[in-house]
Amino acid sequence: MTDASSLTGRLLVAMPGIGDSRFEHAVILICAHGPDHAMGLRLDSPAQGVDLKTVLDKLDAPAPEQAIGRPVLMGGPVERERGFVLHTDDWSVGADTLPFGDGLAMTGTREALAAMTDEISGPRRSTLLLGYAGWGEGQLEDELADNVWLTADADLDLIFDGDHESKWARALAQMGVDAGRLSSQGGRA
Repeated sequence: MTDASSLTGRLLVAMPGIGDSRFEHAVILICAHGPDHAMGLRLDSPAQGVDLKTVLDKLDAPAPEQAIGRPVLMGGPVERERGFVLHTDDWSVGADTLPFGDGLAMTGTREALAAMTDEISGPRRSTLLLGYAGWGEGQLEDELADNVWLTADADLDLIFDGDHESKWARALAQMGVDAGRLSSQGGRA
């Protein structure tokens, strides 16, 4: 796979009738995509009953007031106990931070959790996700060929906004697709 065909930094938007309830109406940001794997984070699935303060408390980390009520997302079904901070690329911890796409980065350290609530030296925008979506060699390409996903350009406002319920329809609308007109029946031209 050439760099030109990589989906790193792009969005996957689930088609109706995807056939996997874990990904119905999903919007996934692809963080890494190569010939033998792909990894993404689901952007529209808040963890029920969990906020950033809950996670920080569980880790015995300082939990400032701004962590209260801040949503944590379910990034995907793989390794749900593992956390990833998705953030703008204006903040980094060197080799522990993976920059990708246009203005995005991902870090999986305690420093990143602390930075999320640091309005002075932390990233401009960030969110914590638990778990990720992963694909093995050729799996994502097969799903794309089967019309399971649409691909779209990443948009920082869509990625980081808190309106999770309408994110799928808004991602489609940004591509000029009316969610109400999509069919759950796939096909090939």
